Amino acid sequence: MKNLILVGFMGTGKTTVGVALADSLGIAHHDLDAAIIEKEGCSIPELFARHGETYFRDAESRLLSQLLDDGPQVLTTGGGAVLRKQNVEIMLAKGTVIALYASEEELIRRLENDTSRPLLSGGVAERVKTLMAERAGAYDFAPIQVDTTGKSLEAIVDEIKAQVVESAKDGKQ
Repeated sequence: MKNLILVGFMGTGKTTVGVALADSLGIAHHDLDAAIIEKEGCSIPELFARHGETYFRDAESRLLSQLLDDGPQVLTTGGGAVLRKQNVEIMLAKGTVIALYASEEELIRRLENDTSRPLLSGGVAERVKTLMAERAGAYDFAPIQVDTTGKSLEAIVDEIKAQVVESAKDGKQ
């Protein structure tokens, strides 16, 4: 089995789905943001405040490649991991990429009380709309696309597993 890499905008359920998917498949789950926190010794908001987004993105790129060498696993990424072309190339080369998405309204609902995301400072609804516009098409490279809006965790995991099997048959991975 290859690495399964979950990408998507913040709030689409990557981490929750990733843990459940890994459990369902009996393989390891790793979270890129958690690995960065462990390596850097501080939270992501602290990292942004101390060193800025570029520093964070550099750390993200370094750890992405390292973690994908430890497969097979389910790897969940932060929403901005796809913003660097090198990250996209690494993901496509080292696994099957699955993009999770949800409606704008659903994302705002899920994120409205989340204070742990530095990119949402200044008003969740407005920031979600702005970031979604800026990232339009950023997740389209993923051969598997799954809408998480209004679906149970079990239904999402089952849909991913079915699409991974179908993708393997079609040679799309």
